[in-house]
Amino acid sequence: MIDLGLDIYRTVGREADRMGIDAYAVGGVVRDYFLGRPCTDIDVVCIGPERGGEVHIGIELAKAVSEAVGGSKVSVFKTFGTASFRYHDMELEFVGARRESYSHDSRKPVVENGTLEDDQRRRDFTVNALAVCLNADRYGELMDPFGGIRDLDAGILRTPLDPDVTFSDDPLRMMRAVRFASQLGFRIADDTFEAIGRNASRIEIVSAERVMVELNKIMLSPQPSLGLKLMQKSGLMQLILPEISALQGVETVDGRGHKDIFYHTLQVLDNVCEKSDNLWLRWSALLHDVGKPGVKRYDARQGWTFHGHEARGARMVKRIFKRLRLPLGAEERYVEKLVMLHMRPIVLSEDEVTDSAVRRLLFEAGDDIDDLMLLCNADITSKNPEKVRKHKANFELVKRKLVELEERDRIRNFQPPVSGEDIMTTFGIGPCREIGTIKDAIKDAILDGQIPNERDAAWQMMLRLGEDLGLTQVENNLVG
Repeated sequence: MIDLGLDIYRTVGREADRMGIDAYAVGGVVRDYFLGRPCTDIDVVCIGPERGGEVHIGIELAKAVSEAVGGSKVSVFKTFGTASFRYHDMELEFVGARRESYSHDSRKPVVENGTLEDDQRRRDFTVNALAVCLNADRYGELMDPFGGIRDLDAGILRTPLDPDVTFSDDPLRMMRAVRFASQLGFRIADDTFEAIGRNASRIEIVSAERVMVELNKIMLSPQPSLGLKLMQKSGLMQLILPEISALQGVETVDGRGHKDIFYHTLQVLDNVCEKSDNLWLRWSALLHDVGKPGVKRYDARQGWTFHGHEARGARMVKRIFKRLRLPLGAEERYVEKLVMLHMRPIVLSEDEVTDSAVRRLLFEAGDDIDDLMLLCNADITSKNPEKVRKHKANFELVKRKLVELEERDRIRNFQPPVSGEDIMTTFGIGPCREIGTIKDAIKDAILDGQIPNERDAAWQMMLRLGEDLGLTQVENNLVG
C-alpha cells in the first residue's frame, strides 16, 4: 500500500467512487514519490464501468473533482479527451484510459478506448508507467506491469515496449530519455540507447518548439553535460545543434594538438551551473566557443590559433536562436553579448591591467558584467595547475579593478554627460557627422581617464572640439 500523502488524491478517489469509475495516479507523480522528489503535475487515468474505458470520461471526473475542492476553471480538450485544472500549486490532468497507434509521418496518435495496461503500455519509460489506485477499496495499490520499480532502484531508463517502436512512434521520447538521464542521473539501458541511435533522424518530424522544451530542461539540470554527451553519442546533437557537434575532435599537426573544444565547452557549462541557474547564462556557456571551428588555423610558431572566434561566434548566435525557435529579444542579445565579450577579461588578466581597458569592459558589458565575469572564470579549464593558478590570480586583480573603477567613475551603463541635443543647441546645427565625432571623442576621453565622468569637464571638451571642427557657439548658449 502506498500513501501519496495529499488529501487531493482521496478526493479524486471519492468522486470516482461516486461516479462508479476507477481512477489511478500515473506517471511522473508516482515515479517522483519513490524518488523523494517534489511533483506538481498530477496525471489521473480513469476507467469506466465496462473496464474498456471511455476516452472522455476524464473530463467529467475533472469537473467533479474541481467542484469538490473549489479549484480553478477546468480546461477541456475534447479532441484529446483530456481536462485539467489548477489547485494550489498543482496542475491536475485527467484522461480516460486509451491505446494509441501512429502513422510513420506523424507523432500524433490515433486514440481508442483502452484498459489501464493499454495506457501504461503507451508510456515512454517503465519508470513512468507506474500507477497507484485512488479508489477507496484499493487505495494505494501499485500497478507495475513493466518492472518500473526495479528500474527505479537500478537507476535505469528503458521503454515498456520495443524501443524502436516507442521512438519511431513518438520521436520526442528520445529527447525525454536524454532529459530524464540528465535530470535524474539515470543510465539509459543499452538496447534503449541503441534504438535512439537508429531512430535519431525521426526527431526531424518533431517541431523545434517541442524539442527546445526538452533541451532547455537538459540545460537546467544539475549537470547538463550528462545529457549533452548522450545527445552527441546518439546522433541527436548533429541533427539539433550541429554547431556544437562540430566542436568535437582534436586535430594534430607536427605533433601539436589542441584541446577538444566539445568537452571543454561542456566543462565550462558545468562550471557555470555550479554557480548559476540562469538559463541564458548557461546558453552563453554552451555557445561561447561555437565560432572556433570556422577560424581554426595552424601556425608553425604559435601552434593552433582561434583568432576572432568570439566575434564569429557572436554572429552565429542569432541564426542558431532563430532556427531553434529560442527567443530573439533580450535573451538572444544577452547571449550574443556574452559570447562576444567572453575573451576580454581573460585577455586583460594576461596583460597589464590598465584602468582604461577595465573602463571599456565595464562600458560594453553594462549590467551583465557580473555574469560575464562568472562565465570567464568558468572558462579557465587548463589541466596545468600552475597555469590555472596564475590565470585565477590575475583574474582576481581584474575583478578588484572593476569594483574600484565602478565605484569611482560610475561607468556601468555609462552615457556621455553631453548629449547630441546639447551639441546641436550649443552650435546651432542640425543632425550631422560632427555630432557623432564630438560624442565619440568625449566618450573615449572619459573611458581613457583623460577627463572625469562629469558634465562640466565634458562640456569644456565639447567646446574645444567644436572650435577645432569649425563650429561656432550661438550667443544664447555661451554657458553649459
